[in-house]
Amino acid sequence: MTAQLLAPSVHKFTTQQYHLMNEAGVFENGDRFELINGEITEMSPIGRKHAACIIRLVRVFVQKLGDRAMVSAQNSIRLDDHSEPQPDIAILKWRDDAYEEGLPTPDDILLIIEVSDSTIAYDRDIKSFLYAANGIPEMWLFDVNKKVIEGYSQPSASGYKRMQRYEQDDTLSMLVLPDVIFDWKEIS
Repeated sequence: MTAQLLAPSVHKFTTQQYHLMNEAGVFENGDRFELINGEITEMSPIGRKHAACIIRLVRVFVQKLGDRAMVSAQNSIRLDDHSEPQPDIAILKWRDDAYEEGLPTPDDILLIIEVSDSTIAYDRDIKSFLYAANGIPEMWLFDVNKKVIEGYSQPSASGYKRMQRYEQDDTLSMLVLPDVIFDWKEIS
């Protein structure tokens, strides 16, 4: 009799199961997890540079966007039945209920911003593909160590088709609101 080799199986969770686990107290209060492609991923602790960048970004985006869009910092978005990431910042279409009736979905998202001091490869290689495959029109990736911003656009099932690199003295604008200009110095 020949021995049959079995590959280990991986259980994929749905967003509903993920929420039920949270409600049942599986996760400690204050734990940082996100659901990516059905897998529960522990998020890295937030460092000083990372936190400072997010604080600056939120302030500038709220000032410049006013009531044209909503700024959501480190809150979940629902991409599909198996992915509920927590981007550092999501710029959302305005809704009077502030998304109390349901998490933002790809149709609600104008821009995703990920800030990275230790997870640049994960944000670039995993999360950007997830955002692109779900039709998020634009993503900015801030590398706080190198002081570089990568802007991704033209989403497709295989990732973003276009990448623009921004450095000191450059200006940026969102594709959906091109008249709102961000100066490098105010957001980096």
